[in-house]
Amino acid sequence: MNIIEKNNKTQAFANLVRAYRKTYIGKGPETVKVFFKDNWAVVHMTGSLSKVENLYLRNKDLESMLKYGRTEEVKALYKQSPPTEMEELVGAKFVKLFTDLSLEDDEVVSVFVFDQNIE
Repeated sequence: MNIIEKNNKTQAFANLVRAYRKTYIGKGPETVKVFFKDNWAVVHMTGSLSKVENLYLRNKDLESMLKYGRTEEVKALYKQSPPTEMEELVGAKFVKLFTDLSLEDDEVVSVFVFDQNIE
């Protein structure tokens, strides 16, 4: 795969991540960076929190609920509604998602695991 094809695939994957999150979570991230390694797509996102979520962060009691919703619930969502367009793009079956976030910095790192090499 040449550099242009690789860049197009990376950008297309970033666009799919943004669109999926916007559809299912309500707000897509402002920036998305993707790189592929073996059977992983590693995604770094910023600007994912909505104005309402930022408002909730003022209340420390709601912070853990927001973190849970943005990690465990998102993983469950991908399990229930597999990202078929991503699978088509990379030519592999989605297996699972690892994700974590920094609420203070509004950053998310997600690792999409596929059943075969996607580089």
